Amino acid sequence: MSVLYIALPIALLLGGGGLLACLYCIRDGQYDDLDSPSVRILVDEHRVDEQAQPKEELGEA
Repeated sequence: MSVLYIALPIALLLGGGGLLACLYCIRDGQYDDLDSPSVRILVDEHRVDEQAQPKEELGEA
């Protein structure tokens, strides 16, 4: 029974700390966009201005 006097406050402190950490992350914007990071690697980002200019070949003067 005396173990509960130690274990219960520790469990409550850890639970409260986890809740505060979760609330901090939510307010900080950590969970604003959950879809884009997982598909960001699949998006091709070709710039039009880079493709329009011909590349210079090595060795030409």
